[in-house]
Amino acid sequence: MTRHVEHVMGTVFSFDVRPIDGHHDDGRHDDEAGPRVAAALAEAVAWLHHVDAVFSTYKPGSPVSRLGRGEITLADCPPEVADILRMCESVSRLSHGYFTACPGGRLDPSAIVKGWAVDRASVILREAGLPDHCVNGGGDVRLSGAAAPGRTWRVGVAHPLRPGDLAAVVSGHDLAVATSGTAERGAHVLDPHTGRPATELASVTVIGPDLALADAYATGALAMGGAAREWVEGLDGYEAFAVTAAGATWHTSGL
Repeated sequence: MTRHVEHVMGTVFSFDVRPIDGHHDDGRHDDEAGPRVAAALAEAVAWLHHVDAVFSTYKPGSPVSRLGRGEITLADCPPEVADILRMCESVSRLSHGYFTACPGGRLDPSAIVKGWAVDRASVILREAGLPDHCVNGGGDVRLSGAAAPGRTWRVGVAHPLRPGDLAAVVSGHDLAVATSGTAERGAHVLDPHTGRPATELASVTVIGPDLALADAYATGALAMGGAAREWVEGLDGYEAFAVTAAGATWHTSGL
């Protein structure tokens, strides 16, 4: 297997690429597996740095920062900015406004960007002929293929109230797992309807086919509090596991 760690977008991204068999359908042996993995990883890492350059709210010169200050228009931004903002608007409508691209009144689509970036990094690896891999972007995880022949991937969900403990373990093939919570940054997600920090839930983990949406849904669900369970039940293809501020847990029916 090949592992790589990259510090970008203000967090740590890790890649775990499992071996390829090195054989083609016509019986030829592929002696270039190592360079192919290295090239694919380099492309995926370059993509993450591009996303950081475009979307970082910590870089004053990024298109998103300049757009938020009104210095440029959406037409002046790279086309992916409009794509992300359209996704944000869609999730905002679906979540009854609990997810927003402007938390606290400031343009910041980060809650969907990281998952979206990881999804694309995973596509880069798959297109390079590396179907079995895990990409972890600061705890938001894209699982592709299998961990090994006949073995599913397993992802631990950190307990937000008991450092070092796991609250749950998610296993499967071709899954996205995203968590939003208070463990690392405190109550940093605001309820857009009140402007106050969301504190009813300590963490929400959303599992589904698309990490960009799972990432955004987890943020919206955390802001939603107790209503999140019923809301996620209505989302097609997505499930959730949550830990309340009091330490109780719940999960949706399909998990």
